Amino acid sequence: MNSIFSIILLCFSGSCIAAGNETNQSFSKAKKDLEQTVYQDHRETIYCAAVFDNKKNIAVPVDLKTEKHKTQAKQMEWVHVVPAENFGRSFSEWRSGNRGCVDRKGMSFKGRKCAEKINTEYRYMQADMHNLFPAIDTVNVIRSNYNFAMLPAAKSELDSCDMKIDNRKAEPPISSRGRIARTYIYMDQTYPSYTMSKKQRQLMNLWDREHPVSTWECKRNRMIWELQGNPNRIVERRCLLLWM
Repeated sequence: MNSIFSIILLCFSGSCIAAGNETNQSFSKAKKDLEQTVYQDHRETIYCAAVFDNKKNIAVPVDLKTEKHKTQAKQMEWVHVVPAENFGRSFSEWRSGNRGCVDRKGMSFKGRKCAEKINTEYRYMQADMHNLFPAIDTVNVIRSNYNFAMLPAAKSELDSCDMKIDNRKAEPPISSRGRIARTYIYMDQTYPSYTMSKKQRQLMNLWDREHPVSTWECKRNRMIWELQGNPNRIVERRCLLLWM
Protein backbone atom coordinates (compact mmCIF):
# COMPACT_ATOMS: atom_id res chain seq x y z
CA MET A 1 0.00 0.00 0.00
CA ASN A 2 2.89 2.37 0.72
CA SER A 3 4.28 1.79 -2.77
CA ILE A 4 0.93 2.65 -4.32
CA PHE A 5 0.74 5.81 -2.23
CA SER A 6 4.23 6.78 -3.45
CA ILE A 7 3.14 6.27 -7.06
CA ILE A 8 0.07 8.42 -6.44
CA LEU A 9 2.27 11.27 -5.18
CA LEU A 10 4.57 10.95 -8.17
CA CYS A 11 1.65 11.00 -10.60
CA PHE A 12 0.09 13.96 -8.82
CA SER A 13 3.33 15.88 -9.06
CA GLY A 14 3.55 15.20 -12.79
CA SER A 15 6.59 12.93 -12.51
CA CYS A 16 4.77 9.76 -13.49
CA ILE A 17 5.20 8.51 -17.04
CA ALA A 18 1.86 7.61 -18.63
CA ALA A 19 1.42 3.88 -19.02
CA GLY A 20 -1.59 1.93 -20.16
CA ASN A 21 -2.70 -1.64 -19.83
CA GLU A 22 0.35 -3.90 -19.98
CA THR A 23 -0.95 -6.94 -18.11
CA ASN A 24 -4.03 -8.28 -19.87
CA GLN A 25 -4.56 -8.90 -23.58
CA SER A 26 -7.88 -10.71 -23.16
CA PHE A 27 -11.04 -8.71 -23.83
CA SER A 28 -13.09 -11.56 -22.33
CA LYS A 29 -11.04 -11.56 -19.12
CA ALA A 30 -11.37 -7.78 -18.81
CA LYS A 31 -15.15 -8.01 -18.99
CA LYS A 32 -15.19 -10.88 -16.51
CA ASP A 33 -13.02 -8.97 -14.02
CA LEU A 34 -15.25 -5.92 -14.30
CA GLU A 35 -18.38 -8.01 -13.81
CA GLN A 36 -17.14 -10.08 -10.87
CA THR A 37 -14.98 -7.57 -9.00
CA VAL A 38 -15.37 -3.92 -9.98
CA TYR A 39 -19.13 -3.78 -10.55
CA GLN A 40 -20.14 -6.55 -8.16
CA ASP A 41 -21.77 -4.04 -5.81
CA HIS A 42 -22.45 -1.24 -8.28
CA ARG A 43 -24.54 -2.73 -11.09
CA GLU A 44 -25.50 0.47 -12.90
CA THR A 45 -25.02 1.43 -16.55
CA ILE A 46 -23.04 4.50 -17.52
CA TYR A 47 -25.43 6.32 -19.84
CA CYS A 48 -28.87 5.68 -18.34
CA ALA A 49 -28.15 4.56 -14.74
CA ALA A 50 -30.17 1.39 -15.34
CA VAL A 51 -29.70 -1.51 -12.93
CA PHE A 52 -28.55 -4.93 -14.17
CA ASP A 53 -28.14 -8.32 -12.51
CA ASN A 54 -25.34 -10.90 -12.58
CA LYS A 55 -26.82 -12.40 -15.75
CA LYS A 56 -26.64 -9.05 -17.58
CA ASN A 57 -30.41 -8.58 -17.48
CA ILE A 58 -31.44 -4.92 -17.39
CA ALA A 59 -34.19 -3.62 -15.14
CA VAL A 60 -35.49 -1.34 -17.88
CA PRO A 61 -36.72 2.01 -16.52
CA VAL A 62 -40.49 2.24 -17.04
CA ASP A 63 -40.15 5.58 -18.82
CA LEU A 64 -37.41 4.41 -21.20
CA LYS A 65 -39.04 3.91 -24.58
CA THR A 66 -37.55 2.81 -27.86
CA GLU A 67 -39.14 1.75 -31.13
CA LYS A 68 -35.89 0.20 -32.31
CA HIS A 69 -33.74 -2.55 -30.83
CA LYS A 70 -36.40 -3.51 -28.27
CA THR A 71 -34.71 -6.82 -27.44
CA GLN A 72 -31.40 -5.13 -26.65
CA ALA A 73 -33.13 -2.79 -24.20
CA LYS A 74 -33.21 -5.69 -21.74
CA GLN A 75 -29.54 -6.58 -22.13
CA MET A 76 -26.36 -5.11 -20.68
CA GLU A 77 -23.15 -5.07 -22.69
CA TRP A 78 -19.62 -4.00 -21.79
CA VAL A 79 -18.83 -1.18 -24.19
CA HIS A 80 -15.83 0.94 -25.14
CA VAL A 81 -16.56 4.60 -24.37
CA VAL A 82 -13.80 5.43 -26.85
CA PRO A 83 -15.04 3.05 -29.57
CA ALA A 84 -12.70 0.26 -30.65
CA GLU A 85 -13.00 1.43 -34.25
CA ASN A 86 -11.86 4.93 -33.31
CA PHE A 87 -8.49 3.65 -32.06
CA GLY A 88 -8.47 0.48 -34.15
CA ARG A 89 -8.29 2.36 -37.45
CA SER A 90 -4.75 3.45 -36.58
CA PHE A 91 -3.58 -0.17 -36.96
CA SER A 92 -2.71 -1.43 -40.43
CA GLU A 93 -4.31 -4.80 -39.67
CA TRP A 94 -7.65 -3.04 -39.16
CA ARG A 95 -7.36 -0.95 -42.32
CA SER A 96 -5.69 -3.36 -44.73
CA GLY A 97 -5.52 -6.78 -43.13
CA ASN A 98 -2.47 -9.01 -42.76
CA ARG A 99 -1.21 -12.15 -44.41
CA GLY A 100 -1.93 -13.95 -41.14
CA CYS A 101 -5.61 -12.99 -41.33
CA VAL A 102 -7.05 -15.78 -43.46
CA ASP A 103 -10.11 -17.85 -42.53
CA ARG A 104 -10.61 -21.59 -42.95
CA LYS A 105 -11.91 -21.08 -46.47
CA GLY A 106 -8.78 -19.19 -47.49
CA MET A 107 -10.50 -15.81 -47.51
CA SER A 108 -8.59 -12.80 -46.21
CA PHE A 109 -10.19 -10.57 -43.60
CA LYS A 110 -9.37 -7.25 -41.95
CA GLY A 111 -10.91 -4.96 -39.35
CA ARG A 112 -11.28 -5.64 -35.65
CA LYS A 113 -10.92 -9.40 -35.97
CA CYS A 114 -7.57 -9.11 -37.78
CA ALA A 115 -6.19 -6.43 -35.44
CA GLU A 116 -7.12 -8.58 -32.44
CA LYS A 117 -5.45 -11.64 -33.94
CA ILE A 118 -2.18 -10.01 -35.02
CA ASN A 119 -1.44 -6.87 -33.02
CA THR A 120 -0.45 -7.06 -29.34
CA GLU A 121 -0.79 -3.31 -28.77
CA TYR A 122 -4.33 -3.39 -30.12
CA ARG A 123 -5.26 -6.26 -27.78
CA TYR A 124 -3.98 -4.32 -24.77
CA MET A 125 -6.00 -1.26 -25.80
CA GLN A 126 -9.12 -3.30 -26.47
CA ALA A 127 -8.89 -4.97 -23.03
CA ASP A 128 -8.14 -1.76 -21.08
CA MET A 129 -10.76 -1.74 -18.32
CA HIS A 130 -10.53 2.02 -17.86
CA ASN A 131 -12.29 2.35 -21.24
CA LEU A 132 -14.93 -0.33 -20.58
CA PHE A 133 -18.31 0.44 -19.02
CA PRO A 134 -21.66 -1.33 -18.69
CA ALA A 135 -24.38 0.05 -20.96
CA ILE A 136 -27.86 -0.86 -22.12
CA ASP A 137 -27.23 -2.62 -25.43
CA THR A 138 -29.87 -0.51 -27.18
CA VAL A 139 -28.06 2.68 -26.18
CA ASN A 140 -24.75 1.26 -27.37
CA VAL A 141 -26.28 0.36 -30.76
CA ILE A 142 -27.77 3.84 -31.13
CA ARG A 143 -24.53 5.56 -30.12
CA SER A 144 -22.54 3.38 -32.56
CA ASN A 145 -18.98 4.73 -32.95
CA TYR A 146 -20.06 8.36 -33.21
CA ASN A 147 -17.96 11.11 -31.66
CA PHE A 148 -19.50 13.11 -28.86
CA ALA A 149 -20.73 16.66 -29.39
CA MET A 150 -23.21 19.17 -27.99
CA LEU A 151 -26.50 18.83 -29.88
CA PRO A 152 -28.83 21.55 -28.54
CA ALA A 153 -31.47 21.04 -31.25
CA ALA A 154 -31.61 17.24 -31.02
CA LYS A 155 -34.04 15.16 -28.96
CA SER A 156 -33.54 11.75 -27.44
CA GLU A 157 -35.55 8.91 -28.95
CA LEU A 158 -35.33 7.06 -25.62
CA ASP A 159 -37.37 9.52 -23.53
CA SER A 160 -35.97 9.18 -20.00
CA CYS A 161 -32.42 8.32 -21.14
CA ASP A 162 -31.18 11.55 -22.63
CA MET A 163 -28.82 10.11 -25.26
CA LYS A 164 -29.17 12.32 -28.33
CA ILE A 165 -28.07 11.33 -31.81
CA ASP A 166 -27.93 13.64 -34.82
CA ASN A 167 -25.87 13.71 -38.01
CA ARG A 168 -23.57 10.91 -36.82
CA LYS A 169 -22.83 12.69 -33.54
CA ALA A 170 -23.90 11.77 -30.00
CA GLU A 171 -24.63 13.86 -26.92
CA PRO A 172 -24.68 11.75 -23.72
CA PRO A 173 -26.71 12.42 -20.57
CA ILE A 174 -25.22 15.02 -18.22
CA SER A 175 -24.56 12.45 -15.49
CA SER A 176 -22.11 10.50 -17.68
CA ARG A 177 -20.13 13.35 -19.24
CA GLY A 178 -17.39 13.64 -16.64
CA ARG A 179 -16.59 9.92 -16.76
CA ILE A 180 -16.65 9.98 -20.56
CA ALA A 181 -14.33 12.98 -20.68
CA ARG A 182 -11.74 11.54 -18.30
CA THR A 183 -11.79 8.26 -20.25
CA TYR A 184 -11.16 10.04 -23.56
CA ILE A 185 -8.36 12.13 -22.05
CA TYR A 186 -6.80 9.00 -20.53
CA MET A 187 -6.83 7.12 -23.86
CA ASP A 188 -5.44 10.15 -25.69
CA GLN A 189 -2.61 10.70 -23.20
CA THR A 190 -1.79 7.03 -22.69
CA TYR A 191 -1.77 5.40 -26.12
CA PRO A 192 0.20 6.92 -29.04
CA SER A 193 -2.06 5.00 -31.45
CA TYR A 194 -5.07 7.11 -30.45
CA THR A 195 -5.31 10.88 -30.85
CA MET A 196 -8.37 13.01 -30.31
CA SER A 197 -9.22 15.78 -32.73
CA LYS A 198 -8.73 19.33 -31.46
CA LYS A 199 -12.50 19.85 -31.30
CA GLN A 200 -13.08 16.63 -29.37
CA ARG A 201 -10.26 17.45 -26.94
CA GLN A 202 -11.73 20.89 -26.22
CA LEU A 203 -15.11 19.35 -25.44
CA MET A 204 -13.63 16.65 -23.20
CA ASN A 205 -11.57 19.20 -21.27
CA LEU A 206 -14.73 21.26 -20.78
CA TRP A 207 -16.74 18.28 -19.54
CA ASP A 208 -13.90 17.29 -17.22
CA ARG A 209 -14.03 20.74 -15.60
CA GLU A 210 -17.81 20.98 -15.47
CA HIS A 211 -18.51 17.49 -14.11
CA PRO A 212 -16.24 16.55 -11.17
CA VAL A 213 -15.37 13.00 -10.13
CA SER A 214 -17.64 11.12 -7.77
CA THR A 215 -16.65 8.82 -4.93
CA TRP A 216 -17.69 5.86 -7.10
CA GLU A 217 -15.50 6.98 -10.02
CA CYS A 218 -12.53 7.15 -7.65
CA LYS A 219 -13.31 3.73 -6.20
CA ARG A 220 -13.68 2.24 -9.69
CA ASN A 221 -10.32 3.66 -10.71
CA ARG A 222 -8.58 2.18 -7.67
CA MET A 223 -10.12 -1.28 -8.21
CA ILE A 224 -9.08 -1.34 -11.86
CA TRP A 225 -5.61 -0.19 -10.83
CA GLU A 226 -5.35 -3.18 -8.50
CA LEU A 227 -6.53 -5.60 -11.20
CA GLN A 228 -4.81 -4.17 -14.27
CA GLY A 229 -1.74 -2.57 -12.77
CA ASN A 230 -2.22 1.03 -13.88
CA PRO A 231 -4.55 3.87 -12.91
CA ASN A 232 -6.38 6.36 -15.05
CA ARG A 233 -4.08 9.17 -13.92
CA ILE A 234 -6.53 11.90 -14.90
CA VAL A 235 -9.14 10.40 -12.58
CA GLU A 236 -6.54 9.81 -9.87
CA ARG A 237 -5.42 13.46 -9.88
CA ARG A 238 -9.03 14.63 -9.67
CA CYS A 239 -9.65 12.23 -6.77
CA LEU A 240 -6.64 13.53 -4.86
CA LEU A 241 -8.00 17.06 -5.19
CA LEU A 242 -11.42 15.83 -4.07
CA TRP A 243 -9.95 14.34 -0.89
CA MET A 244 -7.61 17.21 -0.02
